[in-house]
Amino acid sequence: MLKEIIISIQAYMLAHRFIMKHRLWKWIIIPGLIYGILFFLGIYLFWISSSSAIELMLVKTGIKEWMQRMQSSWLSFLLIFGQVILHLILMMFYLSLFKYLFLIIGSPLFAYLSEKTESIIEGKDIPFDMKQFLKDIFRGIRLAFRNMLWQTVYTISILILSFIPLLGWITPLIALITECYYLGFSMLDYSCERNKLSTSQSIAFISRHKGLAIGNGLVFVLMHLLPFIGWILAPSYAVIAATISLYNTKTDNPVATKEIT
Repeated sequence: MLKEIIISIQAYMLAHRFIMKHRLWKWIIIPGLIYGILFFLGIYLFWISSSSAIELMLVKTGIKEWMQRMQSSWLSFLLIFGQVILHLILMMFYLSLFKYLFLIIGSPLFAYLSEKTESIIEGKDIPFDMKQFLKDIFRGIRLAFRNMLWQTVYTISILILSFIPLLGWITPLIALITECYYLGFSMLDYSCERNKLSTSQSIAFISRHKGLAIGNGLVFVLMHLLPFIGWILAPSYAVIAATISLYNTKTDNPVATKEIT
């Protein structure tokens, strides 16, 4: 799995060269700007509302009042640390929902971008098939909903674990790995569909290659740490990198074609 994670991470560097070489910026900038603006507004509104929600929960459950009566610096530290952990988990959950919503809306663009990437790599034009294109879009939407549902289930479980002392401290890492896997899954499935894998076959294939999904999702998430520029580039870069990494895995040769580099 580690090898596949490395392949997936390296695919982002190949994706950058690929975009530069084939001048694909128009497919990056326009959707990226829309994504970046919506992402900024969403983060701002969520940060305010989640802080209020956590504070209300502590007051309603009586935890805050109990902590004040105890007047223990150690318990106060645990409370503050617990609030930070809970805030991180809720933030990851929000980011996941937002990204899936954008994946659903942008499914036509991402399906086309994945197809265009592979056609350039293989050096041949893939005839446009409206019926197949619509199938790719609806499949991408279905998979995005499926992954969002499963990630929600896991996030709720992780949220419950976050209240357990010590064990709760590692829950943000578990939540991050889960998010990376399901986001990468959605990016990889565009190529799986084009290679005639059914939904169940795609799920089974990506389950066997978890490293590709985790690596792709990890860089996608990390790009959001670079304000605005990273937000603009992240979605389209992730789709192209996923297509390249899956193609390299299929050919067992990361430099199988000069078109990638």
